[in-house]
Formats: sequence, structure tokens, C-alpha cells
Amino acid sequence: MAQPFEIACDESGSEGEKLIGGNTAVFAHASVRLDVESAADCIQQVRSRAPSPTTEYKSGVIRRKKHLNALKWLLGPSSPLHGNAHVYLIDKTFFAMTRLTDLLAVQNRQAMAGILYREGGQTFGPDRWNAFLDSFNDLMRAKNGRAPRVSVESVFAMVDAFRHATPRSRAGEIMDLLWESRSEVEAFRERSPTLNPLFPAISQAIVYWAETGRPVSVVHDRQTLLTQARIDELEEAHSAQGRLAGLRLVDSRLDPRVQVADLLAGTARKIAEDELTGQGDAELTALLRPYVDAFSIWGDDRSWSLLGPGDRS
Repeated sequence: MAQPFEIACDESGSEGEKLIGGNTAVFAHASVRLDVESAADCIQQVRSRAPSPTTEYKSGVIRRKKHLNALKWLLGPSSPLHGNAHVYLIDKTFFAMTRLTDLLAVQNRQAMAGILYREGGQTFGPDRWNAFLDSFNDLMRAKNGRAPRVSVESVFAMVDAFRHATPRSRAGEIMDLLWESRSEVEAFRERSPTLNPLFPAISQAIVYWAETGRPVSVVHDRQTLLTQARIDELEEAHSAQGRLAGLRLVDSRLDPRVQVADLLAGTARKIAEDELTGQGDAELTALLRPYVDAFSIWGDDRSWSLLGPGDRS
């Protein structure tokens, strides 16, 4: 077997399974392939370009306008990240749509998620649609044995209203299919937690780096949701293919590689979120683009044409 190599990972925008109505619209997961010495030097280089008295240097410092040159250096071709880093982006609203259409017993679920993402608010009204998505999100979230604040009946009452309001629209037809899939809800909720973007992000980082032909050992910032059971699931999913050599959790304050991943994740999330909301900086978006995974979960075509590295087929 080929010798494993380590990647260090961190995320930004995590709000657990809350995908709708949270503080952030985008989740970003970054992984870097640097040794400890190179990562420590990278942090020192950033500090020298964007001084701050903070002990644990966070991306909020270099996102300030006065430190813009430091951010451009970090993402630019002279940075040690160039060719040694990867970012997986998740548009949380679109991710929620994919989980919604996962209930449907059809082949083209991803395409249907795209239709709901683009047309749901326009077809049903933005306020009603957002209220529905928020209720669906709450219904499907893991509650550690506690009941959600909404019921299956109340959520599907909205589905029923939607499907009768616009029966000939594409979104209305999908609501019809969802109505018929009501019995799948409880089975779906049992696969808990189903909505947290952290798990598909880590999985994709493993897939991406294992394309080098060598197994990957993951060092990740400590996360309460990364329980031993979850780590075991990731190892089971990837070890058989020879992708994953192991996953261990560390305190980011003690590993400069994870600190660099944190800087990249935080800056990537803000750049992507600005682009998603039509407030993007063309130069920063272009600098981020080489790092972005082609299989990121993203629904907005305009912003993806600027953020994405190319064809996802």
C-alpha cells in the first residue's frame, strides 16, 4: 500500500443542522496539505501582512478592508496554499432542497432540487416558501429524542396547499410527488443527523485528496458532532477503497496546519457568500476559484459560473 499523507481540515459557517434562517448562507470546508513548519510559516506571513494582537488568528482579521492585501497573498500564486489546498462549498438552502427531494422515489431528484431552488419562492410566494423550508428543516433535524417544534401534519398541510395552488407549475408537480412520499418522513428522520453539511464535506475532502493515488490521514479541528461513531462511519465508507488511513481530532490552537485551514475556510465562506448574494468582489472570487471543489453543493447558476472550477459532469 502507498504511504499515507496527512491533510488538515477545518470549517466555517457550521450551524449544525440548521440550514434555513441561520446566521450564514454558506458552509465552507477547507483542507490543506502542508507540513507543520510550512503552516506555521504561513501563519507568520499572514500576521506580518495583517498584524493583530489576537492569540488565535482567525479569518475575520484578514477579511478587514485594511488587510485586503494579506488576503490576496494567502489565496494568490505565491502562497504555500497554491496547489496544496481544497475548499468544498455548500449553499445551505440548496442543500436543504436536496434533502427535501431525497424523500421522492424518482430518478432525477437533483434536477428537482434545482427547480425548487430557482422557482419555489416565485411560484408560492417568498414568505410562504421560506416558512415552509424553515418548518421542513426543523422537522428533519435531529432532536436527541425530543420532538420537533412542528409536526408532520403541519408541514404537509403546507405541501397540500402548495400542490393545489399551482397544480400545473413544475414546483407544484414536485409538491404532488412530495405529498405522495409522506410515509417516507419518519424513516428519513431516523437517519440522524441527516442535514449536517460537515459529514459530506469531510467525505468529499477524502475523495479529492485520495485521487493522488495515496491514502489520506485526516487531522480535523475538534468537533462535538464528530463522535467516534461518526468517525467509524467515515472510516468504514472510505477504508475499503483504500482512501482513508485514519481520522483524528486536534485542538486547532495546537496545530498550525488546522489554523491555516481555518483561515482558508473562513475567507472562502465569506467570498462565496458575497458572490451568492450579488455582492462579490471579482478579484477575490477569481482567487478563490482554483481551490473550489467541482462537486460542491451549489444551486445558484450565476454565482457558480464565477466560483466553480468548471464542468461538474
